[in-house]
Amino acid sequence: MRSVDTLIELFTKFPGIGPRQAKRFVYFLLGKNGTFTKELITALSSLSKQMRVCPSCYRFFYRENTESSECNICLDTHREKSYLLVVGGNIDLENIEKSGYWHGYYFVLGGNIPILEKNPEQRVRLRELKAKVEKEGKTGTLKEIVLALSTTPDGEHTASYVKGALEPIAAQYGIKISMLGRGLSTGAEIEYSDNETIKNALQNRH
Repeated sequence: MRSVDTLIELFTKFPGIGPRQAKRFVYFLLGKNGTFTKELITALSSLSKQMRVCPSCYRFFYRENTESSECNICLDTHREKSYLLVVGGNIDLENIEKSGYWHGYYFVLGGNIPILEKNPEQRVRLRELKAKVEKEGKTGTLKEIVLALSTTPDGEHTASYVKGALEPIAAQYGIKISMLGRGLSTGAEIEYSDNETIKNALQNRH
């Protein structure tokens, strides 16, 4: 396969990018000078060296603290341990954290479950989430799980599926499961929501 075709195919794997947009990216790169291409290659190759996945919340973070494998949020002892916010992706987490309203901990599912998906547990980190809730439920640490997922059809389907999977564990340990409330309109995505919208959605969770 020619390098142009390979690049087009790789770009189509990006979220929301179709063949036409992917081809535009390739021709954009061809129109740039060698310095730009080298900088892009260097930045891409250094990603895995500079970033790691937190084993507790599964967010990507810079390797700032080499003494611990966890991210700075999970290491923050001043946060409210009894609250866990479940988000779809890293961008959602960053947007909510930027709002300054949430002071509990996070868990990144790693995506949404399409409505017609036949193997939902393979699309998100549901096993890891259940294990985390089970562990913290036994210690009596966790009191509430907030499902902060986008109100798109796939997001709402994911929230419903995750809630159903967690309910037996939550009932066993007396953990409340909440959904985002008013403030987040139907069809809205967390990553594009402003601070006030996120604040209202969290305040009015149910």
